[in-house]
Amino acid sequence: MGNGILLSGADDIDFMIHGVFQYELFGQKLWITTTHVCVFIVMMIIVIFCLLANRAIKHATEVPGTFQNVVELIVEMLDGMVKGVMGKNAAPFANYIGILFIFILLSNISGLFGLRPPTADYGVTFALGIITFTLITFNKFKYQKVSGVIKGLCDPWPIWAPINIIGDIAVPISLSLRLFANVLSGTVMMALLYGLLGWIATAWPAALHVYFDLFSGAIQTYVFAMLTMTYINNAIEG
Repeated sequence: MGNGILLSGADDIDFMIHGVFQYELFGQKLWITTTHVCVFIVMMIIVIFCLLANRAIKHATEVPGTFQNVVELIVEMLDGMVKGVMGKNAAPFANYIGILFIFILLSNISGLFGLRPPTADYGVTFALGIITFTLITFNKFKYQKVSGVIKGLCDPWPIWAPINIIGDIAVPISLSLRLFANVLSGTVMMALLYGLLGWIATAWPAALHVYFDLFSGAIQTYVFAMLTMTYINNAIEG
């Protein structure tokens, strides 16, 4: 835990990414970093919750218990959010948007539990942006066909094609940078606070954690999901 996985409770607090251990693969030296560890922790939480949720739904009762109510509430809220934005196009993308929302939210708020948020690493947010961009591009060619894509690039005049191409390429960069920069800024602020104040920063920084980790993290999760749904909808409807 002294390698930067935790952002609190240590004297050598910083906001940098650290190597946990090194290994060799095909003659190349690679590192398992604090980001990999924190991503693994977040994914394990999601997997365990999904297994418990699956078991709860399989043994559902007419009078649901607390956990079953929580599971149904999460599913209904996510489905409602996707349907509210994407309308008739929601069904094929509800699962992707749902897991994307949950992963980013848990990653953003993991700072509340002393972890370094995985989304404060551009390698994570850029990967999410590339996945979303791939999905957008696939649906654009699927529904608009090649002719429709070319027509869109040449709108309003063919001379605008290079600008429209740059605009499309900028989508994953803008998505990933927005999320990365907002989460990293909160991580840096809290790390500097704990590093400068030391033991004095005991209970009162909780209010800052609520803002940087919980409030800002939830807002950035919602923004990423909303933009993803909007881009996909635009790709489908042309």
